[in-house]
Amino acid sequence: MSRPEPAQTPVTFLGLGVMGGPMAGHLATAGYPVTVYNRTATKAAAWAEKHGGNSAATPAEAVRGAAIVFSCVGNDDDLRSITLGPDGAFAAMGADTIFVDNTTASADVARELAAAATGHGFHFLDAPVSGGQAGAENGQLTVMVGGDAAAFERAQPAIDSYARAVTLMGPAGAGQLTKMVNQICIAGLVQGLAEGLNFAVHSGIDANLVLDVISKGAAQSWQMENRGKTMLRDEFEFGFAVDWMRKDLGICLSEAERNGSLLPVTALVDQFYSNVQARGGNRWDTSSLMRLLTKP
Repeated sequence: MSRPEPAQTPVTFLGLGVMGGPMAGHLATAGYPVTVYNRTATKAAAWAEKHGGNSAATPAEAVRGAAIVFSCVGNDDDLRSITLGPDGAFAAMGADTIFVDNTTASADVARELAAAATGHGFHFLDAPVSGGQAGAENGQLTVMVGGDAAAFERAQPAIDSYARAVTLMGPAGAGQLTKMVNQICIAGLVQGLAEGLNFAVHSGIDANLVLDVISKGAAQSWQMENRGKTMLRDEFEFGFAVDWMRKDLGICLSEAERNGSLLPVTALVDQFYSNVQARGGNRWDTSSLMRLLTKP
């Protein structure tokens, strides 16, 4: 069966933060008619003026007539608010439409909303993303998806507008569980990178040259390539905020408590991020773990 052209597939995007705004922009660039909603209405109006789409005053108003609805908001409570709350999207979505949630949230809320969507006669995909603000702006996000395979196949061409990789991981909640693994791995990597670079500085060798050398070997990582040199320059006023990372790690630690897995390093790094927050670094990039070592 042939897939409909973008111009024939109206979509909605709920939440226009540093991630959602660019993602919605890529959908518009790909030719999808886009209607947007944001809690701050002026931001939605500005987006619509820039990209040629429409804005709506409520989630319910925004989703009427949409074939696919995307969301990218802050946390579980925000997600419940735009879906199940007063003027929420779920009461206004049409039969057999698809809701794609790009929020990093809990697996529990993904399963809850998937069940609610089924009860309303449409589909829900939990589809958290990795790649940060730069990935959103460049349309190079990695998307990990949980939900029904047929709904995923229908939604994938639209998701491809802002992604470099899109993978169905399993049933509802599987996308969020995969994102938890992603954040667990990142936490340990950033702390290890910070300790290694601090060690290099204290050893008296050229730390920038060290980065150039070891990034070509087994220690190479996205964090090393994209954050190593800014860490050495003590630059943290950008990127993925510590507040967001602590929210994500809290989700990971709660899930680990339920499933019986041990996360000793993750719990320790979460406490390190708490120390960064205590220094006023709530909006610093996650690479600011380095600051705890260079300025203890």
